[in-house]
Amino acid sequence: MSSILWLNGSLIPAQEARISPFDHGLLVGDGVFETLVARAGVPFAPQMHYERLRVSCEKMGLAAMPEATYLESLAAVLEANGMTEARLRVTVTSGDGPLGSERGAAAGTHLVTAAPLKPWPPTERVCLSPWTRHENGALAGVKSTSYGENVVALADARARGYGEALLANTRGELCEGTGSNVFVVVDGVLMTPPLSSGCLAGVTRRLVLASCAAAGIPCLEQALPVSLLEHCQEAFLTSSTRDVHPIERIGPRALPCPGPVTLAVQEAFHRHGVKAAR
Repeated sequence: MSSILWLNGSLIPAQEARISPFDHGLLVGDGVFETLVARAGVPFAPQMHYERLRVSCEKMGLAAMPEATYLESLAAVLEANGMTEARLRVTVTSGDGPLGSERGAAAGTHLVTAAPLKPWPPTERVCLSPWTRHENGALAGVKSTSYGENVVALADARARGYGEALLANTRGELCEGTGSNVFVVVDGVLMTPPLSSGCLAGVTRRLVLASCAAAGIPCLEQALPVSLLEHCQEAFLTSSTRDVHPIERIGPRALPCPGPVTLAVQEAFHRHGVKAAR
C-alpha cells in the first residue's frame, strides 16, 4: 500500500492518517469509490472515472470533490510514493454521522490511496454465485462502499477454487462479476448485459464497446438469460485492473481460451481503447 496518502486536501504518511470512528463510511457503508490504474506514471481514463464518481455521489446525495482537486490528488499520491504502475483508489464518504442510518451535518471524507499494480493470471476461472444482484435496488449501478455482498460472493468463489464470481439479477439475467463486467460469445455473436440488468457502468466496459465499434466488431447490449453460461463458446471479464481478461472455465465447463472473438476484442481495445480514454 502507499506509505503516503491524500486525505481531505493534504498528503499524510499512512501511519499518521486518522479517520473518525464515527465516519459513516465505516459505520454504515455510506460512501462511494473509484478504482483506476496508472501506467508509466499516468492515470488511465481519469476523466471517465471522475464522471462515474460524480454520478455515484449524486445518486447517494454526497458531495464529490472538484475535478481539478481529484486530478491533483491522483498525481500527488503517485509522485509522493514514487509509483509508476499503480492501482489508485478514490473514496468519498458522508463523514461523521450518528450510529444509525441518518446522516449528520459533518463535511465528507475524501481519501486517495495507491498500491502496486499486481498482474492477474493470463486467464480466469469463474463460477456462478448462489446470490443475486437486485437490479432495482437503491444502489444498483452505484460504486458504493457497501461492498459486503461482493466480499461474500468472492470469498465463496475463492473457497471453491475460482478467481471471480458472476451474479445473476433477480430476473434470472446475467448481471456482472463482483469486481468486473462480463461479455459472452454465443454462436459467434458478442454480447454483454445492459446497464438495466443492474450491472455497474464499467469504464473498461465502455471502452471495450467503443473499441468494438471502431474495429467493426458487433456487440449487443441486451438482457441475457444466465443459462447462456452453460453453452457460450467464449467469455471474458473487463475491469480497470483486468482490461480484457479471457475466461478459461465457467464452473465445470472449459472454454477455448482465448477464443478468436476475445483475441479480436483484446487487439481492438489496445488499438482504440487508449485513444478513447484520452
